[in-house]
Amino acid sequence: MATEAVVAMTTTEPQKKNRIQVSNTKKPLFFYVNLAKRYIQQHNEVELSALGMAITTVVTIAEILKNNGLATEKKVLTSTVGMKDENKGRFIQKAKIEIVLGKSEKFDSLMTAAAPPVTDSDAAAKDKE
Repeated sequence: MATEAVVAMTTTEPQKKNRIQVSNTKKPLFFYVNLAKRYIQQHNEVELSALGMAITTVVTIAEILKNNGLATEKKVLTSTVGMKDENKGRFIQKAKIEIVLGKSEKFDSLMTAAAPPVTDSDAAAKDKE
């Protein structure tokens, strides 16, 4: 059974600009890690959320960001969400998790250290544009 974290969450809550709804089936793990880094850069925090089997992916993303010193844990919420099973047509309960991560003090210095250095030829190419 495939788990899609996007199902039913958009109908009950307005979409936040810094929320990532994680799915096991849609994108690879590091797509979400890199997207979370970008959201932290833009909004100073990111909210990761998932349903069912995708919960382990959200926890892994949060741990990668924390262990690399990029984020600090602000809040973890767990709940259950009622939804209709698409295969059987009956009402089921799914586990839900929301993890809010904030920008760490070292975030900016770590991100600039990870960025590739700008060379003179890169700068010259930009000047020509």
